[in-house]
Amino acid sequence: MTRKISALALLGTILLLSSCASSARVPPDPVGGWGTDGPGQPNLVLEANGKLHGTDGCNRLVGSYEASGTDITFGPLGGTRMFCEGVDTWLSNAAGGTLGADTLEITDAQGQRIGTLERMP
Repeated sequence: MTRKISALALLGTILLLSSCASSARVPPDPVGGWGTDGPGQPNLVLEANGKLHGTDGCNRLVGSYEASGTDITFGPLGGTRMFCEGVDTWLSNAAGGTLGADTLEITDAQGQRIGTLERMP
């Protein structure tokens, strides 16, 4: 009888541990479009090869990124330097970010949140 109880307890432990392992969250895929594809709107396209391109709503942006889990680090962003009246060019200050299921929270070089881009359909 003791062996049956021990075997059941062991089986229960194995099932519990396997259910915990299978529920481990896989980080969202950063590849794709983020933001709004419209005049004066910021957006980024993150490519599978670690390159990115987009706009801060006024200026074209190009660069690279690295993803580790839900953290994104942007390499230096290059781009045009036009003046666009009434456009907030906050995205040109992006240094990193955090991936959510459908959002990319952008941070500056000091780690301060400067904006959020939603995943494009």
